[in-house]
Amino acid sequence: MSGFVQIIEFTTTRIDEVKALGEEMRASSNTGLVVRGTFTADRDRPNTYLNIIEFDSYDSAMENSNRSETSEFAAKMMELCDGPPTFRNLDVMDTWDS
Repeated sequence: MSGFVQIIEFTTTRIDEVKALGEEMRASSNTGLVVRGTFTADRDRPNTYLNIIEFDSYDSAMENSNRSETSEFAAKMMELCDGPPTFRNLDVMDTWDS
């Protein structure tokens, strides 16, 4: 089984601007090596959000992180957040569908 998932947790009171920034990135086709992205809101913690980003491999995730478009997006996003994000880097062990 191969695959890699990165979870980025952040807090913001400017969620509409964060969403617009993400939509702008996707519309410009600069999503890089991302296989799938999921944007979530934590029901139990107001203003807390998680991006779940899937890649084919750890190597493709690191290649994506090194892209100038990714760095620019991250810098703009940090301006909209209430503090630094928390990253979880996960090797996919198994997946299933119901």
